[in-house]
Amino acid sequence: REYRQHRERVAEICTAVAGRAAGPTMYLYGLTLQRAGGISCAVYGNFSAPKAQELVVARGGGVLELLRPDDNGKVQVVHSVQVFGCIRSVNAFRLTGSPRDLLVVGSDSGRVVILEYSKEKSMFLKVHQETFGKTGCRRIVPGQFVATDPKGRAVMLGAIEKQKLVYVLNRDSTARLTISSPLEAHKSHTIVYSVAALDVGFDNPIFAAIELDYADADQDSSGQAAAEAQKNLVFYELDLGLNHVARKWSDPVDNGANLVIGVPGGADGPGGCLVCAENFIIYKNQGHPDVQVVVPRRSDLPAERGLLLVNITMHKQKGLFFFLAQSEYGDVYKITVEYDGEDNVKEVKCSYFDTLPVCTSLCVLKTGFLFAASEFGNHGFYQFAAMGDDEDCCSSSLTTMETEEGFTPVFFSPRPLKNLLLIDELDSLSPIVDMKVADLRGEETPQIYTACGRGPRSSLKILRPGLSVAEMAVSPLPGNPSAVWTVKTSAANAYDSYIVVSFVNATLVLSIGETVEEVSDSGFEGTVPTLAVMLMADDSLLQVTPNGLRHIRADKRINEWKTPGKKSVAKVACNSRQVAIALTGGDLVYFELDNVTGQIAEIEKRELAGDIACLAVGEVPEGLQRSRFLAVGTYDQSITLLSLDPDEVLQPLDSDSMPATPESMMFHKFVSGADEEGGDGSAVATSTTFLNVGLHNGVLVRVEVDAVTGKLTDKRTRFIGSRPVQLFHVKIRDADAMLCLSARPWLAYGYQGRFQLTPLSYETLDHASAFASDQCPEGIVAVANNTLRIIMVERLGEAFNSTNVPLHYTPRRLLSHPKYNTLVVVQADNAALTSEERQALRKGPGVKKEGGEDVEMNDEGTEELLPEEQLGVPKAAAGKWASCIQVLDSDGKSTELIQLAPDQCAVSMCLVRFAGKENKESMLCVGIANGLAFYPRSCQGGTLRLYRFVDEGKRLELEYDTPVDDIPLALAAFQGKLLAGCGSKLRIYDMGKQKLLRKCENRGFPSIINSINVMGDRIYVGDAQESFFYCLYRRSENQIHIFADDIVPRHLTASLHMDYDTMAGADKFGNLYVARLPAEISEQVEDDPSGGRAREGAARTGAPYKLEEVIQYHVGDTVCAMQKATLQSGGSESIIYGTIGGALGAMVPFTSREDVDFFTHLEMHLRQENPPLCGRDHMMYRSYYFPVKDVVDGDLCEQYASLPSEAQRRIAEELDRTPSEVMKKLEAIRNRIL
Repeated sequence: REYRQHRERVAEICTAVAGRAAGPTMYLYGLTLQRAGGISCAVYGNFSAPKAQELVVARGGGVLELLRPDDNGKVQVVHSVQVFGCIRSVNAFRLTGSPRDLLVVGSDSGRVVILEYSKEKSMFLKVHQETFGKTGCRRIVPGQFVATDPKGRAVMLGAIEKQKLVYVLNRDSTARLTISSPLEAHKSHTIVYSVAALDVGFDNPIFAAIELDYADADQDSSGQAAAEAQKNLVFYELDLGLNHVARKWSDPVDNGANLVIGVPGGADGPGGCLVCAENFIIYKNQGHPDVQVVVPRRSDLPAERGLLLVNITMHKQKGLFFFLAQSEYGDVYKITVEYDGEDNVKEVKCSYFDTLPVCTSLCVLKTGFLFAASEFGNHGFYQFAAMGDDEDCCSSSLTTMETEEGFTPVFFSPRPLKNLLLIDELDSLSPIVDMKVADLRGEETPQIYTACGRGPRSSLKILRPGLSVAEMAVSPLPGNPSAVWTVKTSAANAYDSYIVVSFVNATLVLSIGETVEEVSDSGFEGTVPTLAVMLMADDSLLQVTPNGLRHIRADKRINEWKTPGKKSVAKVACNSRQVAIALTGGDLVYFELDNVTGQIAEIEKRELAGDIACLAVGEVPEGLQRSRFLAVGTYDQSITLLSLDPDEVLQPLDSDSMPATPESMMFHKFVSGADEEGGDGSAVATSTTFLNVGLHNGVLVRVEVDAVTGKLTDKRTRFIGSRPVQLFHVKIRDADAMLCLSARPWLAYGYQGRFQLTPLSYETLDHASAFASDQCPEGIVAVANNTLRIIMVERLGEAFNSTNVPLHYTPRRLLSHPKYNTLVVVQADNAALTSEERQALRKGPGVKKEGGEDVEMNDEGTEELLPEEQLGVPKAAAGKWASCIQVLDSDGKSTELIQLAPDQCAVSMCLVRFAGKENKESMLCVGIANGLAFYPRSCQGGTLRLYRFVDEGKRLELEYDTPVDDIPLALAAFQGKLLAGCGSKLRIYDMGKQKLLRKCENRGFPSIINSINVMGDRIYVGDAQESFFYCLYRRSENQIHIFADDIVPRHLTASLHMDYDTMAGADKFGNLYVARLPAEISEQVEDDPSGGRAREGAARTGAPYKLEEVIQYHVGDTVCAMQKATLQSGGSESIIYGTIGGALGAMVPFTSREDVDFFTHLEMHLRQENPPLCGRDHMMYRSYYFPVKDVVDGDLCEQYASLPSEAQRRIAEELDRTPSEVMKKLEAIRNRIL
């Protein structure tokens, strides 16, 4: 009875944590913390302006992004939007005479959607949408392939099977896009492999498709017809006069053909198309003989292994065009077509260009850059260093020779990048295989350790909340400075001229040029400390010291204002026309710049009751003479807003109390989304002024200021550190931002209409200022201890920054040791060589190039080894595994590496502490499969390998091996013993002298066990195809009984134990769910002495009791890892998950019924006011396989910030709130996580 009462108490505590505090039902708020890194397709175009070099990429989970490289070659995210659908394909087109490109999107919405990017509103707008089929990714519903006519006259949407639709594009009298009814180009019993539009000038548009007719194969049961099935290249012609699509031409093509791309035609080229087949590239056109060229292959590639091209792109400019194609091994080839004046192709050349990681898309920009969207891992942005015209390895259609054994191959050896230069990388976590959230480094904020990547590009990424920072320069100073400023000598200058550093008793002035050096002729006084430096509106300089004001005129004349008596300046606030100083004793003096005399004149003086803690004055609005408000913070923990209008100078307008003493203040104008009410139809941005107050206790307070009355409303607080908060004005992306310094720096800025307050991943700073130079146009200069630092913020909008630790093979499982703060990663690759074999192969005798030349040697006379991340690794025979166990410390440094035998594959591991042993330290048990094979799955048994941790967890010492008869895919510690899921059998092992001893077994699981969780006597088993099983271990009988299972068979990919009755899981179709055993049944099972066996005959199928699914939610990407964690001190415990596309998300429990009602209604209104961009119904998307239940979509709710102001007001009124209150609720729930 006592044991049962204890378990009930534990269950109550866990239930409260899991989210039942909102009521009898669990309610969760689903939010994406970091969008998916994987890119499924990318396209180049001019979307925002006629000459803008931009990219549109589709990421996993339905995210559409506009990317643009800046002047430094860094790729920046201009706009990102969640479309709540599966984007299958995208393509750009331009209507004749239009200056910008439009975007046509093929998705799972069953609709054709055409988008344009509005530069004024900074968002994608839907130009046209038309329904043509059912929703979902179906074989016969178009959307998988999208091809657009080069002249922008038509677009073809193709399905994988049967259906193809053609839409005619045109413009009406107002130059708006019009689209015709769909024209069918269907052909039943046909599989489509690729679709492309041909360049035919202004003749009737023609589309090419690679098709395979399987009608005969369906009727022939012998399989002979299927073996003889032939692929064809088919031309479809759109007759613009008859408004009809006809099947114009069909010609057999190599059965290895998988890609087709159009060749420029008309005045730019010969027309026709290139077909990429296995080992060949073929030029084809109606009425033209085929021109075939062999694709060069690696010299170490086995002769029996074919070579496929996986993507191809074209670059065209006046008088020149070429193609870049990439093979499945990552080798990039340059393809050129030579033709005569009669459009007869004389020769097709294919030459080895460079080697890149395998990509899903390649995009060539007209400015000489190449964007490579990698299949897995980081994406690359390259610059063309050469055009590859001098390559030795070149295959030509004129020299292609056919022998009895086939065509003569052309060989090459991969080399380091020669024609391409890596300029920038876009981080990607895709795919996240496993994940752990833990504070192994003692930083107070947990780190997220993700096992990412595949093969040689595998890595362990250590994620920390915050923006990444690039350190541009660090210089020592002759002492510990107290403050730093930058200042221009003229408002017309683009860059700063001086860096002014203040010390306790002196001021150092540094001139910014090609070098930074000290100057003495600036006019600043250097023998006293400085409190403020400002460039005035008339290009004069102002220096505020404890002695008074020093005004340096543009002609170097100096005017000074001295403090009266023995008083000194304590605090100061200034802008380009106004200065306010606080003297010791509580005197407040206000100055303005005189337009006539050019002098800074004293306007008003006022005595306050006590000393002033801080001052703030806003920037002078454009077209006005002064800022209207002055904020004063006092030591009695209050702030007062004073008027600066000439009629009521320094008169109080409003005041507010603070929870602690104000340390610094700053006015910050936040610009929200664009409206549609502009009189000329243009977008009008709305802005709200906030007074930000940094308190002495580390809290940042934001108070909204009414622009007319000066009333202070809508107070918002956020704890950002243990040190007093100092606030500074900086510039980020040509917009005002606020830098907050506490125990760590934070940046407050507007991003896509939403206010962001994000920490910077950098050390503690003491003082900072904005910095602009030729090399660093939007930097920050700061002082920390006795150093001067120049830094630059990168990748706005990101929630995390990462540290990359390379791994040897694809990671399979990740585990953290709570005592030693170390990580253990098991890694395995199929059909792969071990690291030693790869090194030996690469260091072996050099391979001859074509013509008998040796490979290139480096300066030491040895062959230069290529990085495997770029080159890839050679493949071994199927069934050969390369696997290892690696131990890493909290910094990612490897302390132990154990290689396994070639036929062994590590698939699972756990920490286990065996009862009754002298040494009760946790041991590591690793599950190893021997001779693992797939399709069908089989293995030659397995091994449970037991290790001890030695040398404070840095090393592993083998205890012994225990053979098992199936794949040990899941392991868990259980009551001083080991639980092992070996195939479909669940076993309990105890520690013996020579091996593990089997104590108990249950064979009642249908498929294969892939997860095990335990609590008390209960065992929660996850089956790979049948979801969860709840089991009970009866110690007296030494038996495991299954007493409950799920009502829905799910292909489980991740599991998480929530409480005594509840499990969270995810399946391979992108669904996240929570299953719970009803409370009354749970009590029956606990009180039933048979553990549910008495009811085993009552259920016709499965277990006697069934689980209830209390949460249903379609994430949109396969979830591979889940954990219950808190990402910040004082934050809410949430379900943190990682997806195969590289996204990180959180499911946050609501804490009150009021919040549930508010966010549920907000989501409902947003579904009506802001339907998804690609035409998918939001409710249907989140209910893709099962109706969404008790989860509010936070990604949709956060789109409230991007709505026009009128729509925001309309929704807020329906919720009986103001728009600022809605935004405050959205900020608050996000701040509970990060």
